[in-house]
Amino acid sequence: MKGLAQSLLALSILSSSVLAFDRPALVLQDGSATVGDIHRTQGPRPNIVFILVDDQDLQLGSLSYTPHINRYIRDQGIFYKNHFVTTALCCPSRVSLWTGKQAHNTNVTEIYPPYGGYPKFVTEGHNDNWLPLWLQDAGYNTYYTGKLFNSHTVDNYHSPFVRGFNSSDFALDPYTYQYLHPVYQRDQDDPVDYAGRHTIDVIRQKALGYLDDAIAESEDRPFFLTIAPIAPHSNFEMANDSDVTTFRFSAPIPLDRHRGWFPNAKVPRTANFNPDSPSGVNWIRTLPQQDQASIDSNDEFYRARLRALQGVDELVEDVIHALDSAAVLENTYIFYTSDNGYHIGQHRLHPGKECGFEEDIRVPMFIRGPGIPSGEEVEAPTTHIDLAPTIFEIAGIPLRDEFDGTAVPFEPGQDGRKEHVHVEYWGKAGFEGETSRMPNGGPVAFRNNTYKALRVLGDGYNLYYSVWCTNEHELYDLATDPHELTNLHPSANSTAEQLLGFPIEKVISRLDALLLVLKSCQGISCTKPWDVLHPAGDVQTLRDALADSFDVFYQSQVRVEYGWCEEGYILEAEGAQVPAVYQGTRWSDWW
Repeated sequence: MKGLAQSLLALSILSSSVLAFDRPALVLQDGSATVGDIHRTQGPRPNIVFILVDDQDLQLGSLSYTPHINRYIRDQGIFYKNHFVTTALCCPSRVSLWTGKQAHNTNVTEIYPPYGGYPKFVTEGHNDNWLPLWLQDAGYNTYYTGKLFNSHTVDNYHSPFVRGFNSSDFALDPYTYQYLHPVYQRDQDDPVDYAGRHTIDVIRQKALGYLDDAIAESEDRPFFLTIAPIAPHSNFEMANDSDVTTFRFSAPIPLDRHRGWFPNAKVPRTANFNPDSPSGVNWIRTLPQQDQASIDSNDEFYRARLRALQGVDELVEDVIHALDSAAVLENTYIFYTSDNGYHIGQHRLHPGKECGFEEDIRVPMFIRGPGIPSGEEVEAPTTHIDLAPTIFEIAGIPLRDEFDGTAVPFEPGQDGRKEHVHVEYWGKAGFEGETSRMPNGGPVAFRNNTYKALRVLGDGYNLYYSVWCTNEHELYDLATDPHELTNLHPSANSTAEQLLGFPIEKVISRLDALLLVLKSCQGISCTKPWDVLHPAGDVQTLRDALADSFDVFYQSQVRVEYGWCEEGYILEAEGAQVPAVYQGTRWSDWW
């Protein structure tokens, strides 16, 4: 590997001779303008750097502690204020991101086999059909360093090797989350043990080395580089190297220079922080209120997360400086996001994710790059399954019919953009912090955490609707209840009679029908679900669907309902899959 300074100097001399290619301006499926309309239709193809962190929150204020990320990416690009993951768990979320598909279409729904992890990614055929391979076919050099998927281990990394990268250097389980004992595996080499070195120092060296290599080759081929540090995920402690069954999670470990930072930081005391009355449904509603010792412990856990993020924040600055020194920054798109969000104390939850609340599913998401305005914010809802189509659009590649998402907008405004997000989850939920202080003991892992959910953000409405495998329901109006404390669904003994100016059952019937389509959607039915219910195309939004003329149709519609709880995507347990279709004054079963 060449020295960084030498490569950057060489590229600064060669940058004027980068090859051009003809690339037509693209238009999104909804007809809105894309980056193809904004920047050059001829010229050097843009490079892409994708920074994917692990478990960073948006709702808990972590971005107030990351000045470099804000300065170099957020303030120089677009902040997607309503960006959601479609599964609030590491591995399924990452597979959805890199394939552009909902988890019910990837069938990777957990972090461990048999329902998830790297082995499931392979057996489902994704190792032969995913973003890095598509980019290589389109003429890109591709590189990756850091965490890829859970259950990608020192024992199975070669069974088979990950496909799609010119070079890769992956953090491997069971050492992925061991901040002071990482193990990395490069290309087809044996794993290398970095015991005693901090994982952020290790990935910084590898990321800048790959950036050096990528820039040196970019005269002929643009590059796609993913940098995936584990911060601010919890630290993983094993009893010993030979026993992976005996472990515990503890607070993330910062670099030595960041220890003791932010001594007065606390989890934001929002209305849903450790509420006096239980909230949510299912196991969440059974949680005891945290005592002061637990609150103090969780505040310290929160501070540890902020400290661990400082190494990522510094890494972002290093990447920007390297790109700028090589004179390629202005032709490089930089993405920054997290695989899922995080909760600490909200709804009485101890540290973790896996729920459908805003803290878990809403994540930081920024893009800067050629033609993207600086300091703008997009209100329209976007998701991780939109990112592979976005990268295709940037690279000038025709979108694939199998994509369940569409490219994100590169300017403010929602005109014609989808207003829905489908969230789904299967299996367990658990806590990662210090839970031994929970009153009366209590479990740290919970079963039957399987649910389908829907976020709808449109003209005058901001709603969350979910159906659990226990057939419990949630309905929150986030316009009036942003912390999701008041379940408006009649099954929760709510006294609410109206929502959005309509009878509440009328709104629920539309939301449930929309969720019925999305829970098994594929391709265009994921982006245009109303067209499934209304093939005439006269309904495109929740507001349209609330017309009185559709009341009988929606009252008669089949409902979302589980047969029983499963820990993976078992179709027989998922209930009805096929909605009825509106046909004027008549309706019939659709397929």
